[in-house]
Amino acid sequence: MELSYQSMKVAHQAREADELRTETRRKNLLILIYHHLLGQGYVSAAVALDQETNGGVRRFEVCDNIDLEMVLMEYESYHYVKFQKYPKLIRRTPELGENRNIRSGGVKKSPCSAVKPLPKIIPSQSPQPAVGAKRPAAGSHTNVKHQKHNNQDQNMNLNLDELESVMSQRGANMGGEHEGSRRMKTELLVQMDGLARSEDLVFVLAASNLPWELDHAMLRRLEKRILVGLPSSPARQAMVSHWLPPLSCTGGVELRTELDYETLAKGMEGYSGSDVKLVCKESAMRPVRKIFDALESHQDGGSNMPVIQLETVTTADFLEVLTHTKPSARNLMDRYTAWDREYKSV
Repeated sequence: MELSYQSMKVAHQAREADELRTETRRKNLLILIYHHLLGQGYVSAAVALDQETNGGVRRFEVCDNIDLEMVLMEYESYHYVKFQKYPKLIRRTPELGENRNIRSGGVKKSPCSAVKPLPKIIPSQSPQPAVGAKRPAAGSHTNVKHQKHNNQDQNMNLNLDELESVMSQRGANMGGEHEGSRRMKTELLVQMDGLARSEDLVFVLAASNLPWELDHAMLRRLEKRILVGLPSSPARQAMVSHWLPPLSCTGGVELRTELDYETLAKGMEGYSGSDVKLVCKESAMRPVRKIFDALESHQDGGSNMPVIQLETVTTADFLEVLTHTKPSARNLMDRYTAWDREYKSV
């Protein structure tokens, strides 16, 4: 009798816990719908939902990085990984007269004049964004372009920057990797496989500043792996002459320079393109800072106001900036070279 009573008690507690989880899930769903309606601009529908729940959804807010659209995307990714196809979530309801079983008086209509109409869903004529990639390679930018040629074939360029931020090696973290991160990486790899099987011509260009952190499964899907090294001396000279020409005018302010471009380019060995741009920016700011210093040293109320004029940026100014601005990637060149020897594919 004691054992039977204990079993009944445990079963009752389990049933109550399951009912509590179900009720919490329903409440969370209503709160997600409420905030989704507000975010999409359907204020009247959100107010009506809040009134139906007696203000029960207005008192809560969703947690950070959580919304209804993200939850739906997570479910779609899970369904695709498990069944190799996306779930069918909605279907069109039959119109009156299309189904003989629908009676004319069987549809209850409710006033909805104050509710913002839902947008019309039009099928896209462009190829699926996650389908297609005939020759993946390594590069930069994050936009998608569609072009049509005379043969009506669909061409798309897919550019991914900072690839290591989303496709780092799985299981590399000491504390363990989050389930959502693993599923996202798996989904991306599956989509890359779909690109190769697509009939459309899709070109994938990916860029990474830390290629040794990329997952090996992603490296296998990038057929061409090319190391873009630091700019050469002629390239650095062209960059400096571009950013600091002899005469430039921006917003009505003229900036003049007298620079020995060849000497400066030789003195920036090991500087990356971003480093060269930063040095040019700092050199151009030196005349402006001199003006600020003159204004700060001028006594308030004095009659001898100094003449404000931008001085010419000289080679000495540029070399002075170089002493305070060091290259950011020179110490990593050995790792880049070693990685290129092991994984290079041109």
